[in-house]
Amino acid sequence: MKALGPVIAVLLLAAMPVRADGDIAAGRAFAEENCARCHAVGPDGDSPLEAAPRFRNFQTMWPLESLEEALGEGIVTGHPEMPQFELEPGQIDDLLAYLASLPPD
Repeated sequence: MKALGPVIAVLLLAAMPVRADGDIAAGRAFAEENCARCHAVGPDGDSPLEAAPRFRNFQTMWPLESLEEALGEGIVTGHPEMPQFELEPGQIDDLLAYLASLPPD
């Protein structure tokens, strides 16, 4: 039974809602300006870089709130084309609000 504790904690974390205090339009503008050369940042279309996941599927791939710390500390990814980003708290809220607003495939 002790092994179930971490599993339950992860499931509860994944079920937590993303904070809705961000500005969706500002998050979309940030994504279009900084991310669209590699990622599909809108509600449809494919990513220009095949290895880059579509933003609309982020919420099915990871709990969005788990991205908050990575966005604040600087994202380092597995594909070398992506620059490292360190976002300010307001930018993080905006981007997370935008990601949460996208309907997944």
